Amino acid sequence: MAIVLNVLPGLGTGYLYQRRWRAYWITASANGAWLLSGSLFSQGDNTAMNPTTQLIGLIGLTVLGLLTATEAGLAVKKVRQAGSQE
Repeated sequence: MAIVLNVLPGLGTGYLYQRRWRAYWITASANGAWLLSGSLFSQGDNTAMNPTTQLIGLIGLTVLGLLTATEAGLAVKKVRQAGSQE
């Protein structure tokens, strides 16, 4: 469930499901920094909707979502392996 929640919105909500607050805040900060940098770089554009800027933003958020989903999946796997060894 945490993997799906991290991929779909791309905001690290799967970390809330896992109760991993530090990972959530790191992801939320990275997401905010990405959105802020995108708005600062597009500040000088005269066009309201630049497709290139939108594509770069979408790709960045997708990569962030995939990275957090992968990390959440590895954390679940690590916990399950530790639990089966006991």
